[in-house]
Amino acid sequence: MTVTENALKKWEKVREFALGLPGAVEPRGGAAYRYSPWGESVAKVNKKVFVFLGVDDGSCPLGVTVKLKDDEAHAHALTPPGAEPAGYGLGRAGSVRIPLEEKGAPAAELLCDWVEESYRVIAPKRLISELDAS
Repeated sequence: MTVTENALKKWEKVREFALGLPGAVEPRGGAAYRYSPWGESVAKVNKKVFVFLGVDDGSCPLGVTVKLKDDEAHAHALTPPGAEPAGYGLGRAGSVRIPLEEKGAPAAELLCDWVEESYRVIAPKRLISELDAS
């Protein structure tokens, strides 16, 4: 399996996990499908983005961006090759962009842990309670 095939499998697992969280949606149709102005697919809860999924059309390297408030998780998310604070000022708020095509990119399970943490930062308490109960 090539690095790109492996990255796409991770991306698909992360997307599926994110959209399986209570109340999570991926906006579809027209301009709402791609998060303006960056053109990325996103997962939202309560109309707020909790993970930027990037693009899967091959125009850019695969990656995900999550918001991590926990200092330890944030520092850990910055350790994979190519990981960096998210652009457009999002990095100052704790968002980290993690490339998936780099050798040494995190496993899908760890990425899903970070997506869940990002979800917990954004989601309303009732949905977090629903997640904890499942």
